[in-house]
Amino acid sequence: MNPSNYKQLSDDYLRIEQAILYLDNHYTKQPSLEEVAANVGLSEFHFQRLFTRWAGVSPKRFLQFLTKEGAKDLLDRSENLLDTTHQIGLSSLGRLHDLFVSAEAVSPGEYKSRGLGLTICYGLHPTPFGNCLIGVTERGICHLSFVQTSEGNAIDKLVEDWKQAKMIEDHKATAPLVEPIFDLSQRGKSELRLHLRGTNFQIKVWEALLNIPAGAVTTYEGIASSIGTPRALRAVGTAVGHNPIAVLIPCHRVIRKVGEFGNYRYGVPRKKALLAMESVLSGA
Repeated sequence: MNPSNYKQLSDDYLRIEQAILYLDNHYTKQPSLEEVAANVGLSEFHFQRLFTRWAGVSPKRFLQFLTKEGAKDLLDRSENLLDTTHQIGLSSLGRLHDLFVSAEAVSPGEYKSRGLGLTICYGLHPTPFGNCLIGVTERGICHLSFVQTSEGNAIDKLVEDWKQAKMIEDHKATAPLVEPIFDLSQRGKSELRLHLRGTNFQIKVWEALLNIPAGAVTTYEGIASSIGTPRALRAVGTAVGHNPIAVLIPCHRVIRKVGEFGNYRYGVPRKKALLAMESVLSGA
């Protein structure tokens, strides 16, 4: 590459860094595109194009992300919804609601409640792939993980994800789910409902995982392309890693582009075993 091109790239990066710092420091004032562009010495048109190319999202979307994260921080510190709305620079509670629904797939109140009013029955069960923890609400399965270090740590993770929910150990409530989850021949005979909670992007990724047939695999690139964001590989990888319902949402069916198995939250040997079982049972 021509040295002058490196100089241009370096200058462009400094502008984007400056813009991100400005947005981070001023998001509560909801600065306009014109204000941010002027701060880095560019026209609105050129700034929009440059920022989107470097950051992967538009300045408006990035500002929405900062605003949402700021609101989440305030809500986590027990601010009420109206106070939070004013402190992050939004003009109405309705705008806060729209921001959360579009970015988090839940309302601000639902985010703040963290499961308040929900009852989660959980149970630990042996499976062909090791002990697992299943959590279920009246709406469906909300958690499925494999026990790695200890049963206590597995339960603590479930409680962390649903801080305000009432937890009841109920082996009888979760035991009937084990066979339809882990026996593919039974999978279609039982209706397994899922209770999902995540950002819109995460849910899109998880829905794409649900579309991968048993016995088949795909890549992170394949998932990113299927949801219309071919460049968002890192974000896809993060969403796959945060899948709250193992096996049923088959993140184990995602491999690296080069054909390697890649990492798995519950260990590569378990990932290979799951894929092998599905391949045999599906006749792939």
